[in-house]
Amino acid sequence: MSDRPLIIGGIEIPCYVLSEGTRVITQRGFQDALGMSQGGGKKGERKILQFLDLKAIKPLISNDLRARAERVIQFKMSNGVVAVGYEAMLLQEVVRSISKAYLKGILTIRQEHIGKQCEILDDGFSKVGVIALIDEATGFQKVREQDALQQLLNKFLLEERAKWVPTYPPDFFEMIFKMKGWTWHYASTKKPQVVGHYINDFVYSRLAPRVLEELKIINPSIKGRGKKHKNTQFISGDYGHPLLKEHLKAVTALGRASGYNWNNFKRLLERAFPKFEKDGSRKLELPFNDDE
Repeated sequence: MSDRPLIIGGIEIPCYVLSEGTRVITQRGFQDALGMSQGGGKKGERKILQFLDLKAIKPLISNDLRARAERVIQFKMSNGVVAVGYEAMLLQEVVRSISKAYLKGILTIRQEHIGKQCEILDDGFSKVGVIALIDEATGFQKVREQDALQQLLNKFLLEERAKWVPTYPPDFFEMIFKMKGWTWHYASTKKPQVVGHYINDFVYSRLAPRVLEELKIINPSIKGRGKKHKNTQFISGDYGHPLLKEHLKAVTALGRASGYNWNNFKRLLERAFPKFEKDGSRKLELPFNDDE
Protein backbone atom coordinates (compact mmCIF):
# COMPACT_ATOMS: atom_id res chain seq x y z
CA MET A 1 0.00 0.00 0.00
CA SER A 2 1.25 3.49 -0.86
CA ASP A 3 -0.07 6.76 0.50
CA ARG A 4 1.32 9.74 -1.36
CA PRO A 5 -1.23 12.52 -1.98
CA LEU A 6 -2.78 13.24 -5.35
CA ILE A 7 -2.52 16.94 -6.25
CA ILE A 8 -4.70 18.53 -8.95
CA GLY A 9 -4.88 22.29 -9.42
CA GLY A 10 -3.52 22.86 -5.93
CA ILE A 11 -6.10 20.51 -4.39
CA GLU A 12 -4.39 17.81 -2.31
CA ILE A 13 -6.23 14.50 -1.99
CA PRO A 14 -4.85 11.72 0.24
CA CYS A 15 -5.05 8.50 -1.75
CA TYR A 16 -4.01 4.90 -1.21
CA VAL A 17 -3.46 1.77 -3.23
CA LEU A 18 -4.28 -1.22 -1.04
CA SER A 19 -2.33 -4.45 -1.17
CA GLU A 20 -4.88 -6.11 -3.48
CA GLY A 21 -4.76 -3.14 -5.87
CA THR A 22 -7.91 -1.27 -4.79
CA ARG A 23 -7.52 2.50 -5.13
CA VAL A 24 -9.17 4.40 -2.28
CA ILE A 25 -9.57 7.98 -1.12
CA THR A 26 -10.11 8.67 2.57
CA GLN A 27 -13.43 10.03 3.73
CA ARG A 28 -11.73 13.22 4.87
CA GLY A 29 -9.90 13.47 1.55
CA PHE A 30 -13.19 12.94 -0.28
CA GLN A 31 -14.72 15.84 1.62
CA ASP A 32 -11.67 18.06 1.04
CA ALA A 33 -11.76 17.26 -2.66
CA LEU A 34 -15.36 18.46 -2.85
CA GLY A 35 -14.64 21.55 -0.75
CA MET A 36 -17.00 20.37 2.00
CA SER A 37 -16.70 21.06 5.71
CA GLN A 38 -15.15 18.22 7.70
CA GLY A 39 -16.93 15.42 9.48
CA GLY A 40 -15.56 12.00 10.38
CA GLY A 41 -17.03 8.52 10.80
CA LYS A 42 -20.78 8.14 10.46
CA LYS A 43 -21.18 11.92 10.58
CA GLY A 44 -18.87 12.31 7.59
CA GLU A 45 -20.69 9.56 5.71
CA ARG A 46 -24.02 11.29 6.36
CA LYS A 47 -22.62 14.64 5.19
CA ILE A 48 -21.58 13.18 1.85
CA LEU A 49 -24.88 11.37 1.34
CA GLN A 50 -26.86 14.46 2.37
CA PHE A 51 -24.89 16.51 -0.13
CA LEU A 52 -25.67 14.05 -2.94
CA ASP A 53 -29.36 14.30 -1.99
CA LEU A 54 -29.45 18.09 -2.40
CA LYS A 55 -32.13 19.34 -4.79
CA ALA A 56 -29.62 20.60 -7.38
CA ILE A 57 -27.40 17.51 -7.23
CA LYS A 58 -29.80 14.57 -6.79
CA PRO A 59 -31.18 14.51 -10.38
CA LEU A 60 -27.61 14.03 -11.66
CA ILE A 61 -26.78 11.15 -9.29
CA SER A 62 -27.81 7.70 -10.53
CA ASN A 63 -29.21 5.12 -8.13
CA ASP A 64 -26.07 3.03 -8.66
CA LEU A 65 -23.81 5.96 -7.81
CA ARG A 66 -25.86 6.77 -4.71
CA ALA A 67 -25.67 3.13 -3.56
CA ARG A 68 -21.89 3.07 -4.05
CA ALA A 69 -21.57 6.19 -1.91
CA GLU A 70 -23.13 4.21 0.94
CA ARG A 71 -20.38 1.59 0.78
CA VAL A 72 -17.35 2.71 2.76
CA ILE A 73 -14.02 0.88 2.83
CA GLN A 74 -12.11 0.38 6.08
CA PHE A 75 -8.36 -0.06 5.76
CA LYS A 76 -5.14 0.41 7.70
CA MET A 77 -2.88 3.29 6.74
CA SER A 78 0.91 2.94 6.77
CA ASN A 79 1.00 4.19 10.39
CA GLY A 80 -1.37 1.41 11.46
CA VAL A 81 -4.36 3.72 12.00
CA VAL A 82 -7.66 2.36 10.67
CA ALA A 83 -9.18 4.78 8.16
CA VAL A 84 -12.48 4.97 6.31
CA GLY A 85 -12.60 5.73 2.61
CA TYR A 86 -14.31 5.22 -0.73
CA GLU A 87 -13.28 3.56 -3.96
CA ALA A 88 -11.49 6.18 -6.03
CA MET A 89 -13.71 6.01 -9.12
CA LEU A 90 -16.64 7.23 -7.01
CA LEU A 91 -14.94 10.61 -6.57
CA GLN A 92 -14.44 11.04 -10.30
CA GLU A 93 -18.10 10.31 -11.04
CA VAL A 94 -19.42 12.55 -8.24
CA VAL A 95 -17.10 15.35 -9.35
CA ARG A 96 -18.40 15.07 -12.91
CA SER A 97 -22.02 15.30 -11.75
CA ILE A 98 -21.40 18.34 -9.55
CA SER A 99 -19.38 20.02 -12.29
CA LYS A 100 -22.32 19.57 -14.67
CA ALA A 101 -24.67 21.14 -12.13
CA TYR A 102 -22.28 24.07 -11.69
CA LEU A 103 -21.93 24.68 -15.45
CA LYS A 104 -25.73 24.57 -15.79
CA GLY A 105 -25.97 27.28 -13.12
CA ILE A 106 -28.29 25.28 -10.88
CA LEU A 107 -26.16 25.30 -7.72
CA THR A 108 -27.00 27.72 -4.94
CA ILE A 109 -24.64 30.57 -4.06
CA ARG A 110 -23.44 28.59 -1.01
CA GLN A 111 -22.66 25.60 -3.23
CA GLU A 112 -20.84 27.47 -6.01
CA HIS A 113 -17.40 27.16 -4.39
CA ILE A 114 -17.88 23.38 -4.43
CA GLY A 115 -18.89 23.56 -8.09
CA LYS A 116 -15.78 25.56 -8.98
CA GLN A 117 -13.54 23.10 -7.17
CA CYS A 118 -15.22 20.15 -8.90
CA GLU A 119 -14.73 21.81 -12.28
CA ILE A 120 -10.97 21.96 -11.61
CA LEU A 121 -10.91 18.29 -10.59
CA ASP A 122 -13.12 17.23 -13.50
CA ASP A 123 -10.71 18.88 -15.93
CA GLY A 124 -7.82 16.95 -14.38
CA PHE A 125 -9.69 13.65 -14.35
CA SER A 126 -10.95 14.02 -17.92
CA LYS A 127 -7.39 14.09 -19.26
CA VAL A 128 -6.19 10.89 -17.60
CA GLY A 129 -8.65 9.43 -15.09
CA VAL A 130 -8.48 9.12 -11.33
CA ILE A 131 -7.09 5.56 -11.37
CA ALA A 132 -4.13 6.52 -13.55
CA LEU A 133 -3.52 9.68 -11.53
CA ILE A 134 -3.48 7.77 -8.24
CA ASP A 135 -1.17 5.13 -9.68
CA GLU A 136 1.22 7.88 -10.76
CA ALA A 137 0.97 9.83 -7.48
CA THR A 138 1.57 6.79 -5.30
CA GLY A 139 4.23 5.25 -7.53
CA PHE A 140 2.11 2.11 -7.83
CA GLN A 141 2.41 2.05 -11.61
CA LYS A 142 6.20 1.82 -11.41
CA VAL A 143 6.51 -0.61 -8.51
CA ARG A 144 3.60 -2.87 -9.38
CA GLU A 145 4.85 -6.44 -9.38
CA GLN A 146 3.67 -9.26 -11.58
CA ASP A 147 1.44 -10.79 -8.90
CA ALA A 148 -0.37 -7.47 -8.41
CA LEU A 149 -0.96 -7.32 -12.14
CA GLN A 150 -2.32 -10.87 -12.09
CA GLN A 151 -4.65 -9.98 -9.22
CA LEU A 152 -5.96 -7.10 -11.30
CA LEU A 153 -6.60 -9.42 -14.24
CA ASN A 154 -8.30 -11.94 -11.96
CA LYS A 155 -10.70 -9.23 -10.79
CA PHE A 156 -11.20 -7.86 -14.29
CA LEU A 157 -11.68 -11.03 -16.32
CA LEU A 158 -13.78 -14.18 -15.94
CA GLU A 159 -12.56 -17.70 -16.64
CA GLU A 160 -16.01 -18.79 -17.81
CA ARG A 161 -18.12 -16.63 -20.06
CA ALA A 162 -21.23 -14.97 -18.67
CA LYS A 163 -24.54 -14.31 -20.37
CA TRP A 164 -24.18 -11.52 -22.93
CA VAL A 165 -25.76 -8.19 -22.12
CA PRO A 166 -25.48 -5.00 -24.25
CA THR A 167 -22.51 -2.97 -23.02
CA TYR A 168 -21.34 -0.62 -25.76
CA PRO A 169 -23.55 2.49 -26.01
CA PRO A 170 -24.75 3.51 -29.49
CA ASP A 171 -22.97 6.87 -29.07
CA PHE A 172 -19.60 5.08 -29.12
CA PHE A 173 -20.28 3.51 -32.52
CA GLU A 174 -21.91 6.69 -33.84
CA MET A 175 -18.66 8.51 -33.00
CA ILE A 176 -16.62 6.06 -35.09
CA PHE A 177 -19.06 6.21 -38.01
CA LYS A 178 -19.04 10.03 -38.02
CA MET A 179 -15.25 10.19 -37.97
CA LYS A 180 -14.98 7.67 -40.82
CA GLY A 181 -17.71 9.35 -42.88
CA TRP A 182 -19.97 6.29 -42.80
CA THR A 183 -23.77 6.41 -42.68
CA TRP A 184 -24.99 5.71 -39.15
CA HIS A 185 -28.31 4.09 -38.21
CA TYR A 186 -29.16 3.54 -34.54
CA ALA A 187 -31.34 0.56 -35.36
CA SER A 188 -28.63 -1.26 -37.31
CA THR A 189 -26.38 -3.81 -35.59
CA LYS A 190 -24.23 -4.50 -38.66
CA LYS A 191 -20.83 -2.82 -38.56
CA PRO A 192 -17.75 -3.03 -40.80
CA GLN A 193 -15.30 -5.72 -39.68
CA VAL A 194 -12.62 -3.10 -39.07
CA VAL A 195 -14.68 -1.75 -36.14
CA GLY A 196 -13.48 -4.78 -34.14
CA HIS A 197 -9.88 -3.65 -34.66
CA TYR A 198 -10.81 -0.13 -33.56
CA ILE A 199 -12.37 -1.55 -30.36
CA ASN A 200 -9.15 -3.44 -29.61
CA ASP A 201 -7.15 -0.26 -30.19
CA PHE A 202 -9.38 2.29 -28.46
CA VAL A 203 -10.65 0.13 -25.61
CA TYR A 204 -8.99 -3.15 -24.64
CA SER A 205 -5.37 -2.13 -25.28
CA ARG A 206 -5.85 1.00 -23.12
CA LEU A 207 -8.39 -0.11 -20.53
CA ALA A 208 -6.18 -2.09 -18.15
CA PRO A 209 -2.84 -3.94 -18.29
CA ARG A 210 -2.68 -7.10 -20.43
CA VAL A 211 -6.47 -7.26 -20.87
CA LEU A 212 -6.28 -7.43 -24.67
CA GLU A 213 -3.64 -10.19 -24.59
CA GLU A 214 -5.64 -12.24 -22.08
CA LEU A 215 -8.88 -11.86 -24.04
CA LYS A 216 -7.16 -13.20 -27.15
CA ILE A 217 -6.25 -16.30 -25.13
CA ILE A 218 -9.56 -17.00 -23.41
CA ASN A 219 -11.72 -15.91 -26.37
CA PRO A 220 -9.67 -16.64 -29.49
CA SER A 221 -10.73 -15.84 -33.05
CA ILE A 222 -11.75 -18.76 -35.22
CA LYS A 223 -10.16 -18.56 -38.66
CA GLY A 224 -12.64 -17.20 -41.18
CA ARG A 225 -15.42 -16.94 -38.58
CA GLY A 226 -14.30 -14.31 -36.14
CA LYS A 227 -14.87 -14.75 -32.41
CA LYS A 228 -17.37 -17.31 -31.16
CA HIS A 229 -18.31 -15.18 -28.15
CA LYS A 230 -18.37 -11.49 -27.20
CA ASN A 231 -15.31 -10.22 -25.32
CA THR A 232 -17.62 -8.49 -22.85
CA GLN A 233 -18.87 -11.92 -21.71
CA PHE A 234 -15.45 -12.52 -20.14
CA ILE A 235 -15.30 -9.24 -18.23
CA SER A 236 -16.39 -9.32 -14.60
CA GLY A 237 -19.63 -7.56 -13.77
CA ASP A 238 -18.65 -6.21 -10.37
CA TYR A 239 -15.25 -4.82 -11.31
CA GLY A 240 -14.50 -4.93 -15.04
CA HIS A 241 -17.77 -3.67 -16.48
CA PRO A 242 -17.91 -0.42 -14.44
CA LEU A 243 -14.36 0.42 -15.60
CA LEU A 244 -15.24 -0.51 -19.19
CA LYS A 245 -18.32 1.71 -19.20
CA GLU A 246 -16.36 4.61 -17.70
CA HIS A 247 -13.66 4.19 -20.35
CA LEU A 248 -16.23 4.12 -23.17
CA LYS A 249 -17.76 7.36 -21.91
CA ALA A 250 -14.36 9.02 -21.80
CA VAL A 251 -13.35 7.83 -25.28
CA THR A 252 -16.70 8.96 -26.73
CA ALA A 253 -16.18 12.37 -25.11
CA LEU A 254 -12.77 12.60 -26.80
CA GLY A 255 -14.48 11.93 -30.13
CA ARG A 256 -16.82 14.86 -29.55
CA ALA A 257 -13.94 17.06 -28.35
CA SER A 258 -12.01 16.27 -31.55
CA GLY A 259 -14.84 17.64 -33.68
CA TYR A 260 -15.24 14.09 -35.00
CA ASN A 261 -11.90 14.47 -36.77
CA TRP A 262 -10.07 11.13 -36.98
CA ASN A 263 -6.51 12.51 -36.64
CA ASN A 264 -7.44 14.89 -33.82
CA PHE A 265 -9.21 12.06 -32.01
CA LYS A 266 -6.20 9.73 -32.28
CA ARG A 267 -3.91 12.45 -30.87
CA LEU A 268 -6.28 13.10 -27.95
CA LEU A 269 -6.60 9.37 -27.31
CA GLU A 270 -2.83 8.91 -27.16
CA ARG A 271 -2.56 11.77 -24.68
CA ALA A 272 -5.40 10.65 -22.43
CA PHE A 273 -5.08 6.85 -22.63
CA PRO A 274 -1.67 5.61 -23.80
CA LYS A 275 -1.59 1.90 -24.58
CA PHE A 276 -0.36 -0.54 -21.96
CA GLU A 277 2.96 -2.28 -22.50
CA LYS A 278 3.31 -6.02 -21.89
CA ASP A 279 4.85 -5.36 -18.46
CA GLY A 280 1.75 -3.43 -17.40
CA SER A 281 3.23 0.05 -17.75
CA ARG A 282 1.74 2.75 -19.94
CA LYS A 283 3.33 3.35 -23.34
CA LEU A 284 5.18 6.65 -23.02
CA GLU A 285 3.97 9.37 -25.33
CA LEU A 286 6.36 11.54 -27.33
CA PRO A 287 6.45 15.21 -26.21
CA PHE A 288 3.77 17.32 -27.86
CA ASN A 289 3.05 20.98 -28.32
CA ASP A 290 -0.45 22.19 -27.53
CA ASP A 291 -0.12 24.73 -30.35
CA GLU A 292 0.34 22.02 -32.98
